[in-house]
Amino acid sequence: MTDSFQKSVPSVSVSYARNGNSAKANAFGMRPMQERAYERRGEQYLLIKSPPASGKSRALMFIALDKLQNQGLKQAIIVVPEKSIGASFNDELLTQFGFWADWTVQPKWNLCNAPGGDNGGKVSSVGAFLNTDDKVLVCTHATFRFAVDKFGVEAFDDRLIAVDEFHHVSANPDNKLGLQLGQFIARDQVHIVAMTGSYFRGDAEAVLAPGDEARFDSVTYTYYEQLNGYEHLKQLDIGYFFYSGSYADDILKVLDPAEKTIVHIPNVNSRESTKDKIREVEHIIEELGDWQGTDPVTGFQLVKTREGRTLRIADLVDDDPAKRDRVSAALKDPVQKNNRDHVDIIIALGMAKEGFDWIWCEHALTVGYRSSLTEIVQIIGRATRDAPGKTHARFTNLIAEPDASEEAVTEAVNDTLKAIAASLLMEQVLAPRFEFKPKNPASGPVEGFDYGEDGYDPNTCNVGFNKETGQFQIEIKGLAEPKSKEAARICQEDLNEVIASFVQDKTAIERGLFDEELVPEELTQVRLGKIIKDKYPELDEEDQEAVRQHAIAALNLTQQAKQIALGGGNGEQSGNTALIDGVRKFAMDVRELDIDLIDRINPFGEAYAILAKTMSEDSLKQVAAAIAAKRTSLTPEEAKELAVRAVKFKKERGRLPSISSTDAWEKRMAEGAAAFVRFKDEGRYE
Repeated sequence: MTDSFQKSVPSVSVSYARNGNSAKANAFGMRPMQERAYERRGEQYLLIKSPPASGKSRALMFIALDKLQNQGLKQAIIVVPEKSIGASFNDELLTQFGFWADWTVQPKWNLCNAPGGDNGGKVSSVGAFLNTDDKVLVCTHATFRFAVDKFGVEAFDDRLIAVDEFHHVSANPDNKLGLQLGQFIARDQVHIVAMTGSYFRGDAEAVLAPGDEARFDSVTYTYYEQLNGYEHLKQLDIGYFFYSGSYADDILKVLDPAEKTIVHIPNVNSRESTKDKIREVEHIIEELGDWQGTDPVTGFQLVKTREGRTLRIADLVDDDPAKRDRVSAALKDPVQKNNRDHVDIIIALGMAKEGFDWIWCEHALTVGYRSSLTEIVQIIGRATRDAPGKTHARFTNLIAEPDASEEAVTEAVNDTLKAIAASLLMEQVLAPRFEFKPKNPASGPVEGFDYGEDGYDPNTCNVGFNKETGQFQIEIKGLAEPKSKEAARICQEDLNEVIASFVQDKTAIERGLFDEELVPEELTQVRLGKIIKDKYPELDEEDQEAVRQHAIAALNLTQQAKQIALGGGNGEQSGNTALIDGVRKFAMDVRELDIDLIDRINPFGEAYAILAKTMSEDSLKQVAAAIAAKRTSLTPEEAKELAVRAVKFKKERGRLPSISSTDAWEKRMAEGAAAFVRFKDEGRYE
């Protein structure tokens, strides 16, 4: 990388082994993820969580064909968020790869290709389809919602409803599709397969009501498995970069014209936008070189760089339908799918995200903070396709530095915090899976796990790693185990959802980054404890505590491993296993890996270190001051949580926490307990 790119510090850099597994097919022509999903084809309610480009559409074809042929279902209805994604379910000759049937959709039943609006002829077509013996219909979420409104849920009995990009659904009563799915589940006469590349919701709303969600069987294929199984791509960097002034002036500090790049310019309503999107695109083009005209066939802009190379730039921002449709069609041209030189840079605003397939993309550069984690996962997914000769990919978020003279300093600070939260969360998503075990005398090695050079040591807490499944097994002293089936499911499947709620919690991230007097346990125990209590009220206290311990262990171990990995030498060899080595090294460096030690780590400490490198000192001080100005004393709610921890302390130690203790956490519990008594006397808990 040239010097001009040094300002962008990757907040995380993950390397993978490239063992080629993701692309290997079994006798039925199924890749590992598809095979895993197909094994669960008998489930009535199935949720498939798997990264972009891992083959979810085809996995659904296999499952749907089995449900129609062998499970007595009449028809399959595939529901996609937008018309363009309907193409993912076009006919496939699955028999030529070993499966026992082909996937066919009669042209008249792929309503994504039909003319007209969602609420009109297309709804009548759904009604007509339900009365035929034909097997498969594809339509948009909108068409489906109107059809359910018109015909009622009972009209769909004995059918499979498959919802693609399931994160568009929500348990919010205003979300029509979410409401209807709740009704289908209550009636219990359909099968549902839900598929998503991201289960996060930027607005932190649940996708399904907890009771409904518990009825789904989950198949999870992780980013780690997907990327580890690639043939070519071996490293993914994620970072943020702060700029002052207009982003267009700074964009070349992070945009390398030699990399295949998708640039997402900011939404017109955002702080980062200059409010003139056409001029922004022109400015980016001017920064890149001299405009040479437009390619008459594709509509791509031709730009000659200072080095004499001609860049082909696709502008998807221009609102002129004729121009944009030509560019869009050129990008989708099947003849050019494997031509790396077809286009160099794509500039987009609302397009080129979900379902957009350009395998050569090496850099997803996003200007302005995106409020939805799902959107960020989808944008990163554009760069994580595997392609010959593509060994590195990166995602950069370009964010405006907070400026004290701005009235919008609070908004700017919020954007900064949210960008960090998104980055922390992506690190969790990309890391191998954690399985935590309490360390006790009966603990022993588990087959398939590598425990490092010296093997398993019965006298310490061990870290095992399974290369094939990309799974850590970590022993922790004093770890609480989940008792109920639901708590065990959360610890196994949903730790990232818990961590998402925590890192998006404003109080947690503000204090974790900028409160110099912070006692980490206030976040790791009290704040996270409260978030889990609110998120899973149906769990008893012991199970809530078990979930809390597992979540904080996963977050803090990733953060500690990252610190070691980024601090260590950046050699090619260590690259592949940097995160794994980091976790192992951390576990060995401490005398004993116990839950109290993990609780004593500020989970946002590493993020602060990176922030200090990427943001100017003045801005950092301003952000700290803006947050400090809002800091309040203990709320009754916080005092109550601390008092609960103080009671627990008394049970374990036989005495109450002391206000004069040298241990910061013990002192804080004592203060909380005293405040709790005071608030109680004042009648604040009535």
